[in-house]
Amino acid sequence: MVTFFWCVLGALIAGYFALAGNDYGTAILLRALTRDEPGRRRALGAIGPFFLANQVWLVAAVGVLFGAFPHLEGKLFAGAYLVIVLLLAGLVMVTAAVQLRSRRPGGERRAWDGLIVTGAVLTTGSWGLFVGNLVRGLPVEGRTVTELFDLRSLVWAFGFVALFALQGAVFLAARGSDEIAARARRLARVLLPPVVSFVLVVTVWTALDPGAAVTNPIAGIGTAALALAALLVAWLALAARRARTALLACMALATTPALAVGLLRYPRVLISTDHLDGGLTVAQAASAPESLDVLAVVTPPVLVLVAVVQGWTWLANRRRVGAASVLHF
Repeated sequence: MVTFFWCVLGALIAGYFALAGNDYGTAILLRALTRDEPGRRRALGAIGPFFLANQVWLVAAVGVLFGAFPHLEGKLFAGAYLVIVLLLAGLVMVTAAVQLRSRRPGGERRAWDGLIVTGAVLTTGSWGLFVGNLVRGLPVEGRTVTELFDLRSLVWAFGFVALFALQGAVFLAARGSDEIAARARRLARVLLPPVVSFVLVVTVWTALDPGAAVTNPIAGIGTAALALAALLVAWLALAARRARTALLACMALATTPALAVGLLRYPRVLISTDHLDGGLTVAQAASAPESLDVLAVVTPPVLVLVAVVQGWTWLANRRRVGAASVLHF
């Protein structure tokens, strides 16, 4: 049962990265894609039908974390408190700015656009810092501020920004208007080399770090191979102007950090700085069996409902955004 909920938690976080990455990537590129107001509204309109639905995956993941692994969430958040605060600030900033920028017809929107871009960069960079520290192995007692923001963590932060910017560019190449799609394809080709470099650097760095305490190297190799394969498919699909295939590849790429965190040292979720065999295991972090039994009854129907609604939303909004489209933002 514990393994089941660990897989559920990983699937929800992976789904959140794969789907919300489209939102954050579009927000990061908002000013780079177009300078005129109609173009920016159409760019935001491309993510409009999915924006709030994509956040549901994060809410569900936090619910599973609190319900199924109550002994983990406190140590996890306390160990990277400043990063979590920055992450929440970015989430609030980008979510509020996207929904408020167009509420007043004829109003000045440059400040809102700045908040959207800043919030998206802060959110994705903070996720990179957080996931990077988890991939390295977050100690039970956490890290100091200097350790949380060291060079390797900053590489993860910048890499996440580039990764989600690439995903946003490919998303708009698939769903944006013709003018925006053309610019998005050019941006995607520019962003591919930095993302490839990021994947290679963090893979090698993690593999060569004896302090990372990786207990499942095969899982690490498989995750890295999946990331590089997804990048190759994205590159080939962009070259062939098959934006939807490239988007699926980028969404698969976005799931790989969650896979790395969940698999690299399973069943341990936090490591000890004193000895590699210490730390907190999944079983130690989990709720009592009676609580898990109750969650096992409630969780599957909720997950099915979320997946069905998400799938229906994508099918209902599969056409490109154009001048005649209804814009949510």
